[in-house]
Amino acid sequence: MGDLPMKPVRLSRAALRELPRHVVRPAYEPASVAAGIVHLGIGGFHRAHMARFTHDLLDMEPAAREWGIVGAGLLSADRRMLDVLSAQDRLYTLVEHDGASETVTVIGAITDLAHAADDSAALLQIIDRPVIRIVSLTVTENGYCLNPATKQLDFAHPTIVSDLAHPDRPHSAIAIIVEALLRRMVDGRPAFTALSCDNIQHNGNVLRRAVLEFADRRDVELAAWIENHGRFPNTMVDRITPVTRPEAIAGLAARHGIDDGWPVFCESFRQWVIEDDFAQGRPQWERVGAQFVGDVAPYEFMKLRLLNTSHLAIACLGRLSGYTFIDETMRDSRLRRYMQALMDRETGPTLRPVPGIDLRSYKATLIERFANPAINDTVERVNTDAPLNVLVDPIRDRLKTGQSVDLLALALAAWLRRMRGVDEAGHPIEIRHPAADLLRERAIEGGADPRPMLAIERLFGELARHEAFVNSVAKWLASLYAAGAAQTLARAERELAF
Repeated sequence: MGDLPMKPVRLSRAALRELPRHVVRPAYEPASVAAGIVHLGIGGFHRAHMARFTHDLLDMEPAAREWGIVGAGLLSADRRMLDVLSAQDRLYTLVEHDGASETVTVIGAITDLAHAADDSAALLQIIDRPVIRIVSLTVTENGYCLNPATKQLDFAHPTIVSDLAHPDRPHSAIAIIVEALLRRMVDGRPAFTALSCDNIQHNGNVLRRAVLEFADRRDVELAAWIENHGRFPNTMVDRITPVTRPEAIAGLAARHGIDDGWPVFCESFRQWVIEDDFAQGRPQWERVGAQFVGDVAPYEFMKLRLLNTSHLAIACLGRLSGYTFIDETMRDSRLRRYMQALMDRETGPTLRPVPGIDLRSYKATLIERFANPAINDTVERVNTDAPLNVLVDPIRDRLKTGQSVDLLALALAAWLRRMRGVDEAGHPIEIRHPAADLLRERAIEGGADPRPMLAIERLFGELARHEAFVNSVAKWLASLYAAGAAQTLARAERELAF
């Protein structure tokens, strides 16, 4: 880049004109954007996805400038990121890779920030504003405080227990939404739309049920009002967005002359399918690539079964095989063929028709996306972020219809083996899961026998009582312990012919 400054430019509104010419800057004045959306869980994915769509619309349509985003952090760990973004006037750099090239864009869609980990009062005051018509969220499945087996609100969850005891000082996303809707009901004002952007099947329905369950515990009248006036559209979101690493931040400064404390790096591909059911209007995101449909279920089901299940399967096996990055797993011809077979034989056949989608092409695109070396997405990021249910749900569906689950059983065996907390060389594996201590305890107890772990009913439900399935998992788990991941994959390749 021949136009790089002598010293990287510290990102801020005042410094936008100083950025190198190849950096794409907002076509609008960021200070002119007003908030219409509050987003709970302002992490990398939100900034690569929903905020990017919103930024593109702001670039195109002056009337969209009433739909800026207030980003809210709900975790103590969010404080540092919010402080960095505040110092940059809420601007950040988004670097999109297609494998051969990268596009660098400064995003200006975020109008304000709020940290609600210790005290949600300021955030609730922001949501109280009449201009806020959408409260969206990306908090991962754990942030919904659900029972993993039933997908219903877990009233024994410590955060939910605390929120019910102190409902006017909520900490969970569910309780914050309920308290904000209560204030609207009391004031006689319209409800906002609660828009889930999480990788959960039927995410809007799941969010609606959790909100109604919590509201019912507080006030039956409130629950009835939310049921009548609230809107919870389902969505399907897709964009691979790895955790921002220090070397990537340094590379941004060296290659593009931007000093940004918390940029986001992602692939060029993006997809957003949304049910068009909003309480008080919405941005025209369809003008910048989003797809509004009457029923998002076929699209989200396709993505969960083909992308998310494959992602976790190869991440589990890849970690045990000694790989660090997802693209490395795709350079392993055996793992690549395993993923193709998994989609063709076990997860793909569970799909219903998906209007407008060529499934063969979609599966080929997934392998290309996973193989993109510029993304640097780690197997640990996927192992940590992907919910276990992306493996358990297709297993359950296939068992109900008497179909084989050999390939899925291998993936689950790798997931269980990883829970021991050490790899084949004895190096530690960090396990970040709400039941991490219990899982490791059961992994050590059972060793090559998966039954102690599968007996955790809130994670696996009735699966421990399905003898043929347990035996299949046990076969692969025993092989992983005795022969290691490479030899187990070679055995699976021979026995399952992929």
